Amino acid sequence: MKKNNCLSVMINGIIKENPVLVLILGTCPTLATTTNVFGAFGMGIATLAVLICSNVLISLLRKVIPDNVRIPCYIVIIAGFVTVVQMLVQAFLPELYEMLGVYLALIVVNCIILGRAEMFASKNSVGLSALDGLGMGIGFTLALCAIATVREVLGAASFAGIAIPFLEEYKIEFFVKAPGGMVVFGLMIALVSFITLGKAPKKKEFSCAGCPGSEHCQLKGCADGKEEA
Repeated sequence: MKKNNCLSVMINGIIKENPVLVLILGTCPTLATTTNVFGAFGMGIATLAVLICSNVLISLLRKVIPDNVRIPCYIVIIAGFVTVVQMLVQAFLPELYEMLGVYLALIVVNCIILGRAEMFASKNSVGLSALDGLGMGIGFTLALCAIATVREVLGAASFAGIAIPFLEEYKIEFFVKAPGGMVVFGLMIALVSFITLGKAPKKKEFSCAGCPGSEHCQLKGCADGKEEA
């Protein structure tokens, strides 16, 4: 594997193809678990672990799994790793387990994980698949933590459950509710789009060249290949 290629695969999931803020995947856990930074971080790390493990195993078995049953096989593999992660969290972090609730088990059907299995792990080497899972997992975790920070600080006057006394009188509970989550989520997407694009896309120029009706067109300037009213 080339070093530049490896780095590119990992960075794609963090910035250019961030699963939450660019590809707009995993919206349900994003909105449900970002009322608290601790819960958002826990969900991100759990998803990261499942992403890496499932990508590696699916890449290893990509030439063995029959094409016509690949999706059910992917789901079984993902479900196995989710079960392991769920039991570990329940055993060692019961508070986080209670906080995440059903959304921990629903990592099984998270479209980010199944999407990477289908689009990347099933077509690439084990090393690249592991890096893809790492990049996507880090990107997912960072996005969740960023959204959770804004929502918790503004809506609950706290950070990771630690109260911020001077904000107590100014907290806006709207942000820890579903509509507030949608607002913050939308603003984060807009901010990332602005940063990554840098500027608004250029307006497309249309030409009459190649149009079968250009000879009979009533618009001026068709001969020059430009539309003028």
